[in-house]
Amino acid sequence: MKLRLATVWLTGCSGCHMSFLDLDEWLIELAALVEVVFSPIASDVKTYPEHVDVALVEGGVGTSDNLALIRQVRQHTRVLVAFGDCAITSNVPGLRNSHPGADTVLERAYLQLSDSSGCLPQAPGIVPELLEQVLPVQAVVPVDVYLPGCPPPAARIRAVLEALLRGETPVMEGAELIRFG
Repeated sequence: MKLRLATVWLTGCSGCHMSFLDLDEWLIELAALVEVVFSPIASDVKTYPEHVDVALVEGGVGTSDNLALIRQVRQHTRVLVAFGDCAITSNVPGLRNSHPGADTVLERAYLQLSDSSGCLPQAPGIVPELLEQVLPVQAVVPVDVYLPGCPPPAARIRAVLEALLRGETPVMEGAELIRFG
């Protein structure tokens, strides 16, 4: 039986997903071992499915949509991997946490730094609401495995996935597996 794999993109740059694609030829071997059930790069499924074995979650929790999705991911996933520095520390998206609240961030980005035609994004149901701060994934839901890196190198991603495919918990030791940045 194939392992049901998801990749999830929260508030981040997609660099972790690009590094995932750097697995190159090993992706063909991986495809034989997993069923990709949710992914912004390998699936067009819009609703997070039930009974996911492993989810790689990239990015911090920065919007109301992120918050709802990460709760669904945790509820329906056996092993949740915080995938990259943004998922673990908030990293670059967390830089907005130095501003006092979401309204201040929106005003700075859309009004103060724009030309005279700037306006705030006001499209309920289209533009998700910013949370007051970008949170690391573990601040919202329990995380099973931390996979650091900005982005994590493909070899590190492969080492984690190979362990999970064997039914083992990845041993994250040594600079090659735990280095941030």
